[in-house]
Amino acid sequence: MIGLKQLNDERLTALLSDGKIDAFEEIYRRYWRKLLAMAYHSTGVQQEAEEIVQEVFLALWNRRDHVTIRNLDLYLTIAVKNQVYDFFKSKFSFRKYQEYLVFSEISQHYVTDEIVGFQELSAAVEKVLSRLPEKSAEVFKRSRFENQSVREIATGMNLSEKAVEYHITKSVKFLRENLRAYHSEN
Repeated sequence: MIGLKQLNDERLTALLSDGKIDAFEEIYRRYWRKLLAMAYHSTGVQQEAEEIVQEVFLALWNRRDHVTIRNLDLYLTIAVKNQVYDFFKSKFSFRKYQEYLVFSEISQHYVTDEIVGFQELSAAVEKVLSRLPEKSAEVFKRSRFENQSVREIATGMNLSEKAVEYHITKSVKFLRENLRAYHSEN
């Protein structure tokens, strides 16, 4: 048999579909560096990029007999882009979940008569927000009070989406630290 290095992508994918581990290993050797560079360029974090590429190759192996691949390079490129999208989506969801926990903790542990009122809490939040850097406070208010998406905020304030996410995360952490008086002692 001809060496795997000399085979074109089409032949390698046919062998992969037949469950040939050698073909999978050759595909990995050909493409892992390129895919890692793409993932790293998108995430900026080596470890996250490596995990994304690992997920792509794991999915390739697991789906080898269910998928027909016409253009291996394009297929793997799209797979990395989809994994990067899922990575950011889960990261964004986790941050939203953390924010939800902070605000629900405040509201769950105090009934109306335990605090002077919602206005006091609102005033406290406004006071804490006023101590944030102006840009962070503006990003947070647009995100939470005006329900703007990260993309809308980024466009409206001429920032990158990563910068918007940074400001929101920073603001939530600052709020959590400075509104401890409203947290339950339990």
